[in-house]
Amino acid sequence: MATEPNLHRASHMRALAHPTRLQLLALLREHGPQTAAHLAEFVDEAPGSLSYHLRTLAAAGFIEEAEGQGTDRRQRWWRATHETTVWDTAEFAREPERLAAQRDMFRSLGQAYASRLTDYIDSAADLAPEWVEAGFTTDRALRLTPAQLAALGGEIEALQERWLAESARNAGNESAATVFFLAQGYKQP
Repeated sequence: MATEPNLHRASHMRALAHPTRLQLLALLREHGPQTAAHLAEFVDEAPGSLSYHLRTLAAAGFIEEAEGQGTDRRQRWWRATHETTVWDTAEFAREPERLAAQRDMFRSLGQAYASRLTDYIDSAADLAPEWVEAGFTTDRALRLTPAQLAALGGEIEALQERWLAESARNAGNESAATVFFLAQGYKQP
């Protein structure tokens, strides 16, 4: 799958720079079409508050109404418009407003990633031993050129694509479960 940038506006990036909206978008991508009431089961906010966040995501083009879902016409169903959100970080670094929006979104993403890890740590005692043994986290400090870092990112992207195909093949596999994968590479400050 091509990963062409689909995010170009600072205002749209600011829409993602909110932890609740990041979580809602992730839930819609993971679980498919949902209503604010369904999403409130996963997010500790009232459906009315979630509706506001969903409308904000829709205005930025990240989600859209999912017609034909459910049986109650009063319910408003939402779905993600893209499997992923991608942007050109260099494009955003050239303008102060875009750079500030990107920085705010990265901070929200970092907090979301830390929250996911904390949730895993807190629940590890309740997981089957094979899931705990299979999980991993790793970090290394590497000495690379910008071109080498870009090549590393390309290799990780290719590896991710391979495992995304495996994930799709596991759709009906009872022994498969949703796992979270995160890779980062950046010049240390």
